[in-house]
Amino acid sequence: MKGPVTFAIAGFGDRGSTYASMQRLFPDKMKIAAVADLDPRKVEKARALYGIPEENCFGSAEEMLEKDKLADVLVVSTMDRQHVGHAIPGLKKGYHILLEKPISPDIEKCREILEVAKDCPGKVIVCHVLRYTAFYNAIKDLLAGGRIGELVSICASENVAYWHQAHSFVRGNWRNSKETSPMILQKSCHDMDIFTWLTGRKCESVSSVGGTYLFKKEKAPEGAGPRCLDCKIKDGCVFDAEKIYVTDPKTGILNGKGWATSILSVENTVESTYEALRTGPYGRCVYLCDNDVVDHQQTLLTMEGGLTISFTMCAFTQDCYRHFKAMGTKGEIEADMKSNVIHVREFGKAEELIDVGAMAEDLKGHGGGDSGIIADFLEMLLTGSEATERTTTLENSMQSHFMALAAEESRLHGGKAVDLKDFMCYNIK
Repeated sequence: MKGPVTFAIAGFGDRGSTYASMQRLFPDKMKIAAVADLDPRKVEKARALYGIPEENCFGSAEEMLEKDKLADVLVVSTMDRQHVGHAIPGLKKGYHILLEKPISPDIEKCREILEVAKDCPGKVIVCHVLRYTAFYNAIKDLLAGGRIGELVSICASENVAYWHQAHSFVRGNWRNSKETSPMILQKSCHDMDIFTWLTGRKCESVSSVGGTYLFKKEKAPEGAGPRCLDCKIKDGCVFDAEKIYVTDPKTGILNGKGWATSILSVENTVESTYEALRTGPYGRCVYLCDNDVVDHQQTLLTMEGGLTISFTMCAFTQDCYRHFKAMGTKGEIEADMKSNVIHVREFGKAEELIDVGAMAEDLKGHGGGDSGIIADFLEMLLTGSEATERTTTLENSMQSHFMALAAEESRLHGGKAVDLKDFMCYNIK
């Protein structure tokens, strides 16, 4: 294929706009050619940013997909339960697909797109961006090189951060599993995927426990009101929306931290943020929302060969980052994406420190994974190269979905162990 590769964006929210912004990093290799979103203000923002012709701007993904093929790549970054319904028509029109995770919370939908993709020429890449980070690639090399001997056990955690939980999973778009996905799939299928890739092993069984501990009506402090701006006890509440979105040094727009507030309004100003807090879902009390996804969950995975993995996802952390520890017969590897330092401790030898920040060109956006997946996808399309063992194809990504959905099945049944083979056979006829 001759560059630049053209992209049509279906869903110009946080993820869609992130992938579109990669045009600035790869100006000679990619160009945004079309956009669709339910919010006309987002469509206009994309049109102005990327010079998209008016005739290629649409009010929905469905409207865009009624047209003949408009670009080389269709980015499907709509809501979770819409992904397959938008990706399949795109495949049939000849698009390559960059598919935001999860593929779908419905296993039957996952099976459907797998079958359709076999008969379509377009490539499908699922946005499991952690595989494309310098952090996890360095760990992969260490494990593959045998530095800690035979891998016996992994202990990992996803620290969601209290404010991120409140933003995305209590007040925000992914608060309700019936509308989107269970949290173990939506948030942590990244982790399920990285475990299979790092170890090169499939999962055999899953057990999981967890629930919603704090974010529910019965936990509301006395005097809590339905909206933060009018709440009488807001000063003493860490989940006060005004603190999180306006005044907090790490997340507030007054301090130049506009990622979260960019979700609240297209304008992303102090004034538009306050208006969103007065009238929109992000100004609601975290104890009085319509959320049902968990705020903590622990999952035990048994992998091929007896390898065990313990994974904890928890909302109640100060910062948002992942921690990873691999334990082998000859040593251990411990690392976290907050410090971006990997500790290699071979038994009987001096500890080695690997500074990922010093070796990575980009640590923004999932530790550089956002730009990494685009770079790899562009290289594949422009050179005609085939997928590698790292490439997050549909086939490579499906295992993570089975693991996550089996974990949710286990959680809903009190932590009962779920056999992956049985689960897969039962859910795919």
